[in-house]
Amino acid sequence: MHLPLEVTTQLQVLLGDRFSLAKVVRDHHGRDESPYPELAPDAVAFVQTNEEVASVVKLCNEHRVPVVAYGAGSSLEGHILPIQGGICLDLSQMNQVLDVAPDDFLVTVQAGVLRKQLNLELKDHGLFFPVDPGADASIGGMCATRASGTNAVRYGTMRENVVALTVVTASGNIIRVGSRARKSSAGYDLTRLLIGSEGTLGIMTEITLKLYPLPEAISAATCVFPSVSAAVQAVIAIIQYGVPIARVELVDETAIAAINHYSKLSLRESPTLFFEFHGSPLGVQEQAENTQAICAEFGGSGFEWSANPEDRTRLWQARHNAYYACLQLQSGARILNTDICVPISKLAYCIDRAREMLSQSYLKSAILGHVGDGNFHALIIIDPNRPEDMAEAERLNHSIVQDALSSGGTCTGEHGVGMHKIQFMLQEHGVDAIECMRAIKAVFDPNNILNPGKMLPALAL
Repeated sequence: MHLPLEVTTQLQVLLGDRFSLAKVVRDHHGRDESPYPELAPDAVAFVQTNEEVASVVKLCNEHRVPVVAYGAGSSLEGHILPIQGGICLDLSQMNQVLDVAPDDFLVTVQAGVLRKQLNLELKDHGLFFPVDPGADASIGGMCATRASGTNAVRYGTMRENVVALTVVTASGNIIRVGSRARKSSAGYDLTRLLIGSEGTLGIMTEITLKLYPLPEAISAATCVFPSVSAAVQAVIAIIQYGVPIARVELVDETAIAAINHYSKLSLRESPTLFFEFHGSPLGVQEQAENTQAICAEFGGSGFEWSANPEDRTRLWQARHNAYYACLQLQSGARILNTDICVPISKLAYCIDRAREMLSQSYLKSAILGHVGDGNFHALIIIDPNRPEDMAEAERLNHSIVQDALSSGGTCTGEHGVGMHKIQFMLQEHGVDAIECMRAIKAVFDPNNILNPGKMLPALAL
């Protein structure tokens, strides 16, 4: 669409040079980490206050102009692509840590604060925020997608760690939901409704988060296995035994080879589990010893663990860079990600099925998994200029998701729906549930200006 002149004029007055029609700026905001082609918005509005967000959204609502919120641009499912044009609302300049309350283990931040920035500022208080999706995402974006990541097995996802929000509604009102209390029974839980809504119900501008004490001791470990299935079975046994692991990540042999090349490491190129243990010095030692013993029962070998911060940082940085390492396996590649999550008892079956399907395809692929909570990713490497690659990757993705749904799982454990997972929403939830979601959307956003075309499939009349 083309912006109405009145909208352009008023936003230029409101924001000055923080309102941009420049092609280079629009192009930058028209792509994320998904395999979709670039799709630029009509304009970009860089906002700094709640009131500016409210003014922009209210004006756009009056003129039926779509608004798509933008944080760090690290989403994987096309969440931020403006498929109906309109305004990209860039929240990256709303990047202040507003209040740290150590006695309450809470912090309030603006939506544009980045994950690493937040933990750097919390370090002097002896606290940290544990949700760790890998990318240095914005807190607002993590709320929008209900992100989780490597620490979720112990600390939970964004759903469990957000207690209050300031939100701008589609009509331009500023509302506050939730409270700083540890629990409440007062009214509908709008906080949880908005977490994971992907900017379709409101624009989150301020977030109050739970914090945790920095552990007295942290150790990391790796263990290699003869097969992916053996590694997964070991994780299930570790959880059943009650070892309070903070992180446990599965990386298959293809991803290990890519990590070695990308991060200049010399890890053994076999299916590998990465562990992290939090607690007292004696506690983490006991956790590591118990984990090593259980891994050995499933063929795990070469168990190495260290409490050295440099070793631990190097190891987890390599794991977080696995996505970018796999991109280097093929020149000019993009990655189509699967993101299924299943009951832990079904995880080995679903991973084995996925590996069998992937091995029969001509496309390169690797598997990574937050296996402690039943979530894994197949990274399918494609040439974005070859439609047949995209079609084959989608075929594989569809088959992997079907296995997850038939096992009582979900099409997306942490990346969110965006554009890519919308095709599975009807099958996962059913017509009646989708109708309820559409009714909620209509109440919050009657003119359908907030990230239109995302999350909810169209229903046949």
